[in-house]
Amino acid sequence: MTDDDLVFKALADPTRRFLLDRLFERDGRTLTELESELEMSRFGVMKHLRVLEDAGLVVARRKGREKLHFLNPVPIRLIHDRWIDKYTERRVSALANLKSELEKQA
Repeated sequence: MTDDDLVFKALADPTRRFLLDRLFERDGRTLTELESELEMSRFGVMKHLRVLEDAGLVVARRKGREKLHFLNPVPIRLIHDRWIDKYTERRVSALANLKSELEKQA
């Protein structure tokens, strides 16, 4: 499986997207904090975090006895640059050109 495949697989699940959203709001959360916002077992949350870690979207660091989870947005940005940005560039530039032309005529 390629890096892109791992990221797409991780993002395909709504629970994992929810976890990413929580980490976006505030980085450095413990498993207990993340688990408290979901209606699933601790083990289930751990499995979702493992998929996110395997895709490079979450990085875990130990601080004393706690394991803190942090969002790594780089893989999402790489997906954006590879799969989204190149397909929207022509449309955006066409709209910008249309705007310029309409403003010249006004």
